[in-house]
Amino acid sequence: MKIFLDANVLISVLNKEYPLFPISSRVLSLSDRSGMQLYSSPICLAIAFYFSEKKSGTDMAKLKIEMLSKKISMTAVDQATCNQTLSNRQVQDFENGLEYYSALGSDCEVIVTEDSDGFYYSKIPVLGCEDFLKEYIF
Repeated sequence: MKIFLDANVLISVLNKEYPLFPISSRVLSLSDRSGMQLYSSPICLAIAFYFSEKKSGTDMAKLKIEMLSKKISMTAVDQATCNQTLSNRQVQDFENGLEYYSALGSDCEVIVTEDSDGFYYSKIPVLGCEDFLKEYIF
């Protein structure tokens, strides 16, 4: 299964943000499970780095991002992704649109985010960490 992780999930893991951290870290641990492939976009990684750097400093944030990038694959954000986002009149949040179309471009089957309302136009399931675990893992 190909799973796209939104920036808010990555941030909660990198910054150990409670109460989400125990659940989001469990989602991230799925990278070690056979048949599970975790994806995110370079944009999500940049956003996660920004918030990690604010909390932990530049060197620690780089180390955290390096460790994280070994667990997940990157989706592409290119001209086609931008064009798809811009041409979909339902997309109000440009960044979410880029994430959505990059996830589709990598054949992701689900988006895991704590902002599921931001992906109201999605043709694939969009779930919070807890709901994702309940529906697909437990």
